[in-house]
Amino acid sequence: MHPIIAYRGIRFTIEYAIRRGGTVPALDFFNAIDTRWQARLLILFKLLGDTGLIRNPEHFGKFTDGFFEFKAFQVRMPCYFRPDKRVVITHGFTKKKEGVAPKQEVERALQIKAEYEGTLTSESRNRR
Repeated sequence: MHPIIAYRGIRFTIEYAIRRGGTVPALDFFNAIDTRWQARLLILFKLLGDTGLIRNPEHFGKFTDGFFEFKAFQVRMPCYFRPDKRVVITHGFTKKKEGVAPKQEVERALQIKAEYEGTLTSESRNRR
């Protein structure tokens, strides 16, 4: 399985998580949203990929333990950092109200990460 790259920067490579069945929830979400939100998110991917940080908490911040999120108004894309300088986006959703992230979105991010990391681990074992 080859990674699906959203943006390859100087500091980080931003990629989409692939689930066991081959689906890519973050890319599906990204392709379904309005082009103005796509453009804003791409700017954030480029900023993080090239500089290594996004200072404005209205555009990037903590989602839950071990996860952050790209934010374009109500459009959210949770992600996590890997030690190999990759940032993996798990999925996307539209946040309806202020406050903490919806519990089902946190659970979904955790599940997608576990599946993707499991796939990466099994692939590295199979190469030996």
